[in-house]
Amino acid sequence: ERPKLPDNYTRDTWQKLHEAVGAIQSSVSIKYNLEELYQAVENLCSYKVSATLYKQLRQVCEDHVKAQILQFREYPFLVKTFSFIYFQIMIRSIFLFLDRTYVLQNSMLPSIWDMGLELFRNHVISDKQVQNKTIDGILLLIERERNGEAVDRSLLRSLLSMLSDLQVYKESFEQRFLEETNCLYAAEGQRLIKPLIACVEKQLLGEHLSAILQKGLDNLLDENRISDLTQTYQLFSRVKGGQQILLQHWSEYIKNFGTTIVVNPEKDKDMVQELLDFKDKVDHIIEVCFQKNEKFINLMKESFETFINKRPNKPAELIAKYVDSKLRAGNKEATDEELERILDKIMIIFRFIHGKDVFEAFYKKDLAKRLLVGKSASVDAEKSMLSKLKHECGAAFTSKLEGMFKDMELSKDVMYMQNQSDPGNIDLTVNILTMGYWPTYTPMEVHLNSEMIKLQEVFKTFYLGKHSGRKLQWQTTLGHAVLKAEFKEGKKEFQVSLFQTLVLLMFNEGDEFSFEEIKMATGVEDSELRRTLQSLACGKARVLIKNPKGKDVEDGDKFIFNGDFKHKLFRIKINQIQMKETVEEQVSTTERVFQDRQYQIDAAIVRIMKMRKTLGHNLLVSELYNQLKFPVKPGDLKKRIESLIDRDYMERDKDNPNQYHYVA
Repeated sequence: ERPKLPDNYTRDTWQKLHEAVGAIQSSVSIKYNLEELYQAVENLCSYKVSATLYKQLRQVCEDHVKAQILQFREYPFLVKTFSFIYFQIMIRSIFLFLDRTYVLQNSMLPSIWDMGLELFRNHVISDKQVQNKTIDGILLLIERERNGEAVDRSLLRSLLSMLSDLQVYKESFEQRFLEETNCLYAAEGQRLIKPLIACVEKQLLGEHLSAILQKGLDNLLDENRISDLTQTYQLFSRVKGGQQILLQHWSEYIKNFGTTIVVNPEKDKDMVQELLDFKDKVDHIIEVCFQKNEKFINLMKESFETFINKRPNKPAELIAKYVDSKLRAGNKEATDEELERILDKIMIIFRFIHGKDVFEAFYKKDLAKRLLVGKSASVDAEKSMLSKLKHECGAAFTSKLEGMFKDMELSKDVMYMQNQSDPGNIDLTVNILTMGYWPTYTPMEVHLNSEMIKLQEVFKTFYLGKHSGRKLQWQTTLGHAVLKAEFKEGKKEFQVSLFQTLVLLMFNEGDEFSFEEIKMATGVEDSELRRTLQSLACGKARVLIKNPKGKDVEDGDKFIFNGDFKHKLFRIKINQIQMKETVEEQVSTTERVFQDRQYQIDAAIVRIMKMRKTLGHNLLVSELYNQLKFPVKPGDLKKRIESLIDRDYMERDKDNPNQYHYVA
């Protein structure tokens, strides 16, 4: 058990501390040893007297400050202020334990130093007479120094620091200081005019260009301080070499800020929007502050290109997905004109990307889904984006994308002709896709019901009758349907994927099925079936009830038809699942791009070697960099060269291993 404090210990100790504080404030020697006083504070804090001790100390300091106001109004104020700062340091050193324990744990309480500053600000500096005297004294010191007299610079520096610490520098001092400075230079200007301006520019700017920019340019740009940036540009333009240094720092800022947006995977969700906002911001600064200076525009473009390619491939993928989000049906946030403006801005960012094939792969995958699942917001917007890409990258880049649109148009014509020849009670729409234009889909054999198979056969007979020699392969992953359903509340229609259709149609034959039974009956691949059942039993529109409940579909789960299903809409879309990108899809799209790149490298090497017959390694690599349109590492090129040597497309020179010969 801790020893108890002697009676009256708290009172006697406080008395001792009170005397010590009084002695410090009166500039007389302290009767007690400083270590003894520090220990006394520690003892009181250990026995939970901290709160009282803090209040008593604050009261003593406040009483002292109030009592001193009259003296503060008298001259020499500056020395008096300096003494106050010294006293506060001394008092804090005695009460350091209190400051570092109780005060630190109570975030609402100011530290002893801040408390002193607060009291000083509230009672002394806020006194107009004291304030004016302070500023007069500081300005007088500055004026004397400007007139060549020796002054105590450390005192001046401490006083200015004090005004800054008390947060009154700007409102109390800065304006008057600037006015005085203004008057000084106005008078000097009248006397010296041009030689003085040249001198001031040289000394205040010319000699410190880098230092000024290092200290303040980033803040001005971060805070978008347009008028200050305009002044900076105008001032730096007046000094020899000023614009050049401003250009360098401008470029560094763009690269550094842009890199923070691009390289952090946690920011991927907002990367493209942040890039667009950042581009808008720098464009505005160039236009308003930098007078549309071409050098600043060109360097901005170079800087964007540098930082956006620091992380290969990902920005291109995310730009494609951002465009998809804007062109998708249900994007209510933009009018046609706004959408056009957004697409124009996206194209500017797209220009900076080196690996445009990554963009093309993801754009193509998303466009295919928009077209096939009927989720495109507007054909006009789609075609506008296509023409922008064609203008930017050439016809070869967009030929497959244009082919996809042609397929959709031709499919409409084919369906019209087929429906004329054989109208059925189920409306079947088939999209006939030319294999080379569309993304590669892995065929999935599923068990369609007899009506669907019959419809497929009727269409197949009709189509192959018109186009002999062609082969049809049915792709089930992006098929979708509209199902009619009856519930206790009434009739509903569901917009569903083909997989969802196969699952739901089972419930015409029974009210409950297990996961294994559904898998057996539909033939849908395991992970795809789990996603499908999740969307029907765990989403917002729960047409099925899962037993046991839970977010994930497990083996052995049972699914029951939800006869009590209710929804405010008549037609309900449950096939958003088809638009959502799976991890496998993302990986396979990226892998396909890398595979295509290898083919392109191989083709380029063979083309160059066929033309040149014999070539040194460095010349071959340099030629490849000129021809390839995507970023590639020297190591990857070396692997492709080795692969072609192994496959006898070329060979090494017997005497010089860095020389290659084409093998015909």
